[in-house]
Amino acid sequence: MTRVHIPIHRRWGDLDALGHVNNTSMLKLLEEARLRAFWKSEDPADQAPTAVFEAGVLEGGGPVATLIARQEIEYLAPVPYEHKPLDVQVWLGRLGGSSAEVCYEVFSPIGRDPQVLYARAAAVVVLVDTTTGRPTRLPDAVRETWAPYVEDPIAFGRR
Repeated sequence: MTRVHIPIHRRWGDLDALGHVNNTSMLKLLEEARLRAFWKSEDPADQAPTAVFEAGVLEGGGPVATLIARQEIEYLAPVPYEHKPLDVQVWLGRLGGSSAEVCYEVFSPIGRDPQVLYARAAAVVVLVDTTTGRPTRLPDAVRETWAPYVEDPIAFGRR
């Protein structure tokens, strides 16, 4: 099992009136994990091994952009606020022609024994040509980089 561990800090504003991370805030936390997993950093030592896109691609400023086609989250336990970052584990459940299924499991911070699994999620991301608005194939270099991180997709249990 090869996953990328992305530390994601919670913000005080992510909490709802019940004192835990709001369901809509979870989407933002997953978005941050996805960007950190696939966005190249100015400092290569500070980027995930799955980072393949320049910042312009993720911001829609290049010849291609990534769009979310589908998202699903299964909440398993309330996520409390604390200073240590969540351990968001990211992998790919499927590589398609122009899309990839990004899978996540959101755990309590590394070092917590036992770690608590708060949520699991999946998002289908599509690579789109910004000129035509049409899907475009994932480049071979991207497939090659991501291949070691493909494993079984999330099997959502509470449908």
